[in-house]
Amino acid sequence: MPAFAYRGRDARGVLVSGKLEGADSSAVADQLLAIGVTPVEIQPAGERVSFEAPEWWLRLSAPPITDVDVMLFSRQMYALLKAGVPIMRALAGLQQSTNNRSLAEVIADLRVSLDAGRELSAAMRSHPKVFGPFYVSVIRIGESTGELDQSFNRMFEYMEFDKEIRDRIKAAVRYPIIVLVVIAAAVAVVNFAVIPAFAKIFEAQKVPLPLLTQLLIGTSNFFLAYWPAILATLAAAVFGAQMYVGTENGRYQWDRWKTRLPLAGPIILRATLARFARGMALAMRAGVPIVQAMSVVAEVVSNAHMALRIQQMRDGVERGESVLRTATAAGIFTPVVLEMISVGEETGELDDLMTEVADMYEREVDYDIKNLAANIEPILTVALGVMVLLLALGVFLPIWGMGSVLLKK
Repeated sequence: MPAFAYRGRDARGVLVSGKLEGADSSAVADQLLAIGVTPVEIQPAGERVSFEAPEWWLRLSAPPITDVDVMLFSRQMYALLKAGVPIMRALAGLQQSTNNRSLAEVIADLRVSLDAGRELSAAMRSHPKVFGPFYVSVIRIGESTGELDQSFNRMFEYMEFDKEIRDRIKAAVRYPIIVLVVIAAAVAVVNFAVIPAFAKIFEAQKVPLPLLTQLLIGTSNFFLAYWPAILATLAAAVFGAQMYVGTENGRYQWDRWKTRLPLAGPIILRATLARFARGMALAMRAGVPIVQAMSVVAEVVSNAHMALRIQQMRDGVERGESVLRTATAAGIFTPVVLEMISVGEETGELDDLMTEVADMYEREVDYDIKNLAANIEPILTVALGVMVLLLALGVFLPIWGMGSVLLKK
């Protein structure tokens, strides 16, 4: 019988490897499951397999698990569970079909935990970098209500919505960032190459220089003389800013400042509110109590400033105040949204109204993103024009002076 090399995890989750003989890979998998090992990879022993590498290298070279991977996992779990496939068979099929080795190992660990009698949500909680608290909460409610397939579908729809919002914002700011990088590169070329060449010509001809030209030459000389110190200062500033943003207060101040930026600030604010409303609607439909829903949604909005406002709303609801009153006190919703929250609270259909709120904010974000480039282009055009004008005047005014001197001679 042919020999197969395998990698798997035992009942404690420890990675094990070895060789077994069997008719095919399925027979080897059955042998491993019979001895309490969940297979991660099975290949013919004659082929070069990855288990030969040391474990530290496998961990270092492991591909990251992206949001798209988790989205596809959620969608596939929904389809399999809805079709009546047992959860262990569904996980086994996804483990073998996924192309992401890291995700396959996570799924294998989930299977080991389920074999040990743990709930799926509890097993997912052991992988916080893959399944966040919001994801785990929705899955836990699905387990308790017998609607696990719908919980996976709801998480897929929420993650798809969240990814679309983030992709739209990235697409909107991509053009301004490219323009700013090109402008910075042009300024560097002018200061390090163009102006020094003209400065030598002016110095040789002893042409009287206007104030603007003197400023340009002085700036160029400063960059040429101190560029290592300038780069070191910029690097230290970036590192210091990252360290500050990594602190609790720094993250709060940065997230608060982002929502007040001109042009981009309102888009970030509305996108964050859309994520909050969509998350609240999803949690309430899944049966999560509203106080707990606010707690978990506050952790997934990815904005410390907005999270604090949502936690203040949660504290108010916990004290017995209405959602409308706490939302009004938060000061982050428009009057139209507050009216929708009021109607939803009175009719008991707050989850449906929160979905309407999310749809409304999504439409506003889509409109703002489409107009962002049109609003930024005039500003960048004016800035570029002013820079070109200053450079042209600073360079050509002395040349005109040289021409006048030569004509007089």
